[in-house]
Amino acid sequence: MASIRKSFTILFVLSVLIQFATAALSGKPTNATTQINSNSVLVALLDSRYTELAELVEKALLLQKLEEAVTNHNITIFAPRNEALERELDPEFKRFLLEPRNLHSLQTLILHHIVPSRLAQSEWPDESTQHTTLSPDPIHLSNLDSVKLAGNAEVVRLDDVFRPDGIIHGISRLLIPKSVQQDFNNRRSLRAISAVKPEGAPEVDPRTNRLKKPAPSVPAGSSPVLPIYYAMAPGPSLAPAPAPGPGGPHHHFDGESQVKDFIQTLLHYGGYNEMADILVNLTNLATEMGKLVSEGYVLTVLAPNDEAMAKLTADQLAEPGAPERIMYYHIVPEYQTEESMYNAVRRFGKVRYDTLHVPHKVVAQEADGSVKFGDDDETAYLFDPDIYTDGRISVQGIDGVLFPASEKTDSKKPESITTVDTIQSKPKSRRGTLTILLNSI
Repeated sequence: MASIRKSFTILFVLSVLIQFATAALSGKPTNATTQINSNSVLVALLDSRYTELAELVEKALLLQKLEEAVTNHNITIFAPRNEALERELDPEFKRFLLEPRNLHSLQTLILHHIVPSRLAQSEWPDESTQHTTLSPDPIHLSNLDSVKLAGNAEVVRLDDVFRPDGIIHGISRLLIPKSVQQDFNNRRSLRAISAVKPEGAPEVDPRTNRLKKPAPSVPAGSSPVLPIYYAMAPGPSLAPAPAPGPGGPHHHFDGESQVKDFIQTLLHYGGYNEMADILVNLTNLATEMGKLVSEGYVLTVLAPNDEAMAKLTADQLAEPGAPERIMYYHIVPEYQTEESMYNAVRRFGKVRYDTLHVPHKVVAQEADGSVKFGDDDETAYLFDPDIYTDGRISVQGIDGVLFPASEKTDSKKPESITTVDTIQSKPKSRRGTLTILLNSI
């Protein structure tokens, strides 16, 4: 650790020397008041307990910008402790920050921790106040039950480093401005999927040439060329729903664009980032769904929100193919809206919908004026209805993660439960929803 601090200090001093050497060679006069001495708050940051933040400052190429800031005015640095950046930061988010193409996001995040004025403990506001930072996003300082907060982080070391040109306060966690969080959420791209095919994903039946060559163009509104049983191997034996689709410029379904649209809608809707992340980054399900929709099939996605996904344990996801099986159980191979499902459970009591996790079905029933999925302890309510509906893909937000019952439990289901084949509720057309959502993005 001492060697790291020493290297940071040497790099800082070298940058200052280079700056003045460049000024001398160019013939520009140097001002003694702009020199950074060894008692500067920047030198203290490089040789302090906040070495992880100092390393990010160096990688963000911000030393010169911070030198200019301290020559113009005092600064206040809210420095996350090393543990918050080493062990508590999401590894995926840290990897995103350190990618060269995301340098602007890293710089914005670092500058969000720096206020261009002096805010010592004695000057801390009694009420919540907003302060300008070196980034476009302001920071809120407040007191809560004698605990001082900077944004959503507790200030654990007030006036930890006190220098003539600035102050460093130690905080408990990294502050992430909204613009950086949005950049992180938008990093997903269906065309940029580089993961290998996950273990446990459905195998392709070579007799159907399902994925061996592009599927032929399907006119808008026509039935699929193949039943979904052949498209997904193994897959449920269902009569394809004749719901019309919006089509594309060549009068065939553009499944990839529709899947991109619904994932983008999930991200902008908020609260469903984990579901979108698994579909695109952890599995190849987004690509598979796009190919199914391109062939004319319809899908209903029961999307657990982030709070529900956070309750999944490591054991539930560690088994090979587990993420795929969980996601397949939340995809119904027919087009249903909140209205059509609620009408079905009101009329039949309980309805069993086929899922792509063959042969398991998901049970739906009416409860408290809404639709409840699952039995016993594993239940989830339809929480955010019709997040996305375009005539081919329907996304319904639920507040829990569903798991199929065992075969033994499944065999004891009462005969009165209506299967999905007996229900042909005609869903209300909501094709205009996609246009409204895209215009609001």
